[in-house]
Amino acid sequence: MPYRPHASERVVHTLERAAFAARLRPLLPPGGLIAEPEGLGPYACDGLTLIQQRPWLVALPETVGQVRDVLRACHAAGVPVVPRGAGTGLSGGALPLANGLLLSLVRLNRILAIDPVNRTARVQPGVRNLSISEAAAAHGLYYAPDPSSQIACTIGGNVAENAGGVHCLKYGLTVHNVLAVTLLTMDGESLTLGGSGLDGPGLDLLALVCGSEGLLGVVVEIVVRLLPCPPVARTLLAAFPSIEAAGAAVADIIAAGLVPAGLEFMDNAIIRAAEDFIHAGYPVDAAALLLCELDGLPEQVEGDAARAEAVLRASGAVEVRRSGDEAERRRFWAGRKAAFPAVGRIAADYYCMDGTIPRRRLAEVLGRIAELAQRHGLAVANVFHAGDGNLHPLILFDAGRPGEREQAEALGAAILEVCIDAGGTVTGEHGVGVEKIDQMCVQFAPAELAQFHAVKRAFDPAGLLNPGKAIPSLPRCAEFGALHVHRGRLPHPELERF
Repeated sequence: MPYRPHASERVVHTLERAAFAARLRPLLPPGGLIAEPEGLGPYACDGLTLIQQRPWLVALPETVGQVRDVLRACHAAGVPVVPRGAGTGLSGGALPLANGLLLSLVRLNRILAIDPVNRTARVQPGVRNLSISEAAAAHGLYYAPDPSSQIACTIGGNVAENAGGVHCLKYGLTVHNVLAVTLLTMDGESLTLGGSGLDGPGLDLLALVCGSEGLLGVVVEIVVRLLPCPPVARTLLAAFPSIEAAGAAVADIIAAGLVPAGLEFMDNAIIRAAEDFIHAGYPVDAAALLLCELDGLPEQVEGDAARAEAVLRASGAVEVRRSGDEAERRRFWAGRKAAFPAVGRIAADYYCMDGTIPRRRLAEVLGRIAELAQRHGLAVANVFHAGDGNLHPLILFDAGRPGEREQAEALGAAILEVCIDAGGTVTGEHGVGVEKIDQMCVQFAPAELAQFHAVKRAFDPAGLLNPGKAIPSLPRCAEFGALHVHRGRLPHPELERF
């Protein structure tokens, strides 16, 4: 369906498309501007396919200078800009605007330097996540954050969404593994945030940019931290007779003082789909399984693996397998990494949610999700980063059946509100985009939203960068019913247009 931003979030201009395209073409390489309808279609959405919008124009710069020139032209003309990486995002953060420029950064795809001594890589935003580790492997190093889409997603998009991955429990999200970024503001000014040291002077604006979803600036260069490849890694596969037992085991592992590199949850629907697709050797009769990976020095790993196995069995695991070699370890993870595409074999469509809750409430929240699914008449398959409480319920539906898409969206919204009620948040790693913008009204108070908008205005006074995403306007929240309107006026009336 097309996306229509709230009236308070729209940027309006009256430019004629052909005339503005003629202004942009000299600023870009040959073929670097797409204006024809057939060329615009592939950019109509990111990984969130429930909402689509054909862009006004698409720019494909190849240099930082070209990015700067395009931004300055758009700034002068009042044309909004939506930055985009590989388009693998799952919240509509790169959803185009009907009257705006989609700025694709995939052609800025060079690894500029690998510094094995300081264990850093300097890269452009269009570099694929996996390519960094492949380039660093010759030095015995790798880049830790590993989203399931790492074969395709770009590091610029990872910064925008603060992406995680199956090993973020021990090694952190993107924000914990980025040392510096260079970004261009909407008027083309260059800012370098962060540095090569352990700490820097002033406010931590680097952390602010990670997860800012393209609202503050366009990232054109990133310095990431590289880690030594662990000498040994072992993965435990634990099968449980119930979802509740597996959820409780997650808390037991952490309470035991263990810090796994990864701790992942899969329910029976996901187990069966992944096994049929990948043949990873999963126990298809298990109600749930956990993948628990330990890495480090051989002696440490063997000791931790033994402790973890004992905890898992005490928590109710009916079977625990330990990977015997690297091939088996990779096979265990292959099923988890392929879980999303595997679900495509059992459902016509699926809608992937992303919310985070306290680990101790995993079993309770999974039970509430099951109740909501039954109430909405849809099935939900669960696969998620259990160690940090980051849920990814997959809502199964058939868009060809009248009303099922709408039911899927309503169920997704209800799941997010359950996460908020449990003391969690509406996102763990996929960002807010347009998918969760109404639930932001539930999570945050007017004063907090006002501060978010104040930060946005400090970087982008005209509000031209990715408008209508991530931060809801106060009028939107009032219409959604999440803000109290007193005598016809919103709180913070000076922000009514934001």
